[in-house]
Amino acid sequence: MQRIIILDFGSQTTQLIARRVRETGTFCEIMLPSEYPVGDDEDVIGVILSGSPYSVTDDEALQAGLGRYMGRVPVLGICYGAQRIAADGGGTVIRTGAHEYGRARLTAADTADPLLKGMTVDTQVWMSHGDTIRDLPHGAHVIASTTDVAIAAFAIPRQRVWGVQFHPEVSHTEQGQTLLTNFVCGICGSQGLWSAGNFISAAISDIKQMVGTDDRVVIGLSGGVDSSVCALLVSRAIGDRLTGIFVDHGLMRKNEADEVIEIYRQLGINVKRVDASERFLGDLAGVREPEQKRRIIGRDFVEVFSREATAIGGARWLAQGTIYPDRIESRTVTGTVIKSHHNVGGLPEKMGLRLCEPLRWLFKDEVRAVGRELGIPEKLLGRHPFPGPGLAVRIVGEVNRETVRIVQEADDIFIRALREWHCSDGRSLYDTVWQAGAVLLADVRTVGVMGDERTYDSPIVLRAVTSTDAMTADWAHLPQDFLAAVSSSIVDKVKGVNRVCYDISSKPPSTIEWE
Repeated sequence: MQRIIILDFGSQTTQLIARRVRETGTFCEIMLPSEYPVGDDEDVIGVILSGSPYSVTDDEALQAGLGRYMGRVPVLGICYGAQRIAADGGGTVIRTGAHEYGRARLTAADTADPLLKGMTVDTQVWMSHGDTIRDLPHGAHVIASTTDVAIAAFAIPRQRVWGVQFHPEVSHTEQGQTLLTNFVCGICGSQGLWSAGNFISAAISDIKQMVGTDDRVVIGLSGGVDSSVCALLVSRAIGDRLTGIFVDHGLMRKNEADEVIEIYRQLGINVKRVDASERFLGDLAGVREPEQKRRIIGRDFVEVFSREATAIGGARWLAQGTIYPDRIESRTVTGTVIKSHHNVGGLPEKMGLRLCEPLRWLFKDEVRAVGRELGIPEKLLGRHPFPGPGLAVRIVGEVNRETVRIVQEADDIFIRALREWHCSDGRSLYDTVWQAGAVLLADVRTVGVMGDERTYDSPIVLRAVTSTDAMTADWAHLPQDFLAAVSSSIVDKVKGVNRVCYDISSKPPSTIEWE
């Protein structure tokens, strides 16, 4: 299979480069510079060098090892990658004394060059660098400039090498996808065969070969997109030898557990629902500290899941919906693991299970595309992200049946309204929002007046954000008449609430969840 290798020098947008390459129908893999395959790169059709937080003159700067691939396959350097190519080739990279950040426009562009084919002069690009290339290596020439950057892009035709000092992967670069498509398809010769449909057939074949004809597989399910798509893929491969275990901790949204279980059954997934709400709520009684809540929920989940999975005879495998960002976000450019990503932490080692992770090469949008190909309903695929500990981290204070009821009722009114209200383009408000929910300030009481009586009840905070990857998020600018209607409905219908607030903080400095 053809693939593009993206060498990650620590840029925050490396994943975005990969997503843009995948949009061309081309498989790509992100690697640390030191990981470039030696003697195993016959299927590599091109290499992209990412940006970096470092300067090429920094002691910490990573080397590119250009000799391993330059001259053998086409190479595109982006920002730091372009500067690394220039510096290592004998050119000069200097500090500008000012950080060139933000929008710029090309003042000159050689659109006859294969990298810039179809682009226009004066198109907007996005700059983000503190260094700039002053002198090019031997054999290189300028193919694009901006008002402030003389060498915005260059080419070394003899070696099939290109470099750009702007970021084509970000949406602010108006014709960035054209540039990347030119490189991947035009220059590297990708046939564009990577697709959700092709992935499904290959994944099912791989699962059958991996698991064999006798072993059983277990998977933890909660209604999340990744685990649901993973479960259906495995189910298509081995049928009822997969058992999904749905641990109902009593902390999901109103009626959500019932709805999710029904979807799984309609899809033909063998799933067992375990009602453990009494245990979870009992262990959370009197607990207010957020991290302690998380530890209790995590411990109880592992113990309940382990007990149920052990009871399934012949279970040798644990399937998980681990996706590509989970794997590549778990380490730094030095190769150090900074975060482990096990959906059911510790279980593979504890139970002697082997891992089956069929989605490990996919990004979130690709997982959804695979889910659509498999026939998973849009209501599940389009489901907003939901925290693993459930509503426990949306209750500021003690978690008990009453506080869970209050936040479930308020959340249900909010989410239903988001689905029912539509924008001028026909989309529901729900589909314009990355994540939304209600937060109960259980330990706070405010004075209110209902009829002729004073009340002393809790406030509900509504939270809705827009985002692309949850690394950053902005508060959703929902219509005032919508918020007014939702506020009135919550106060009128949810006993124990007499005030509704709307959170207008962004991430950073705030987080999406309150706890």
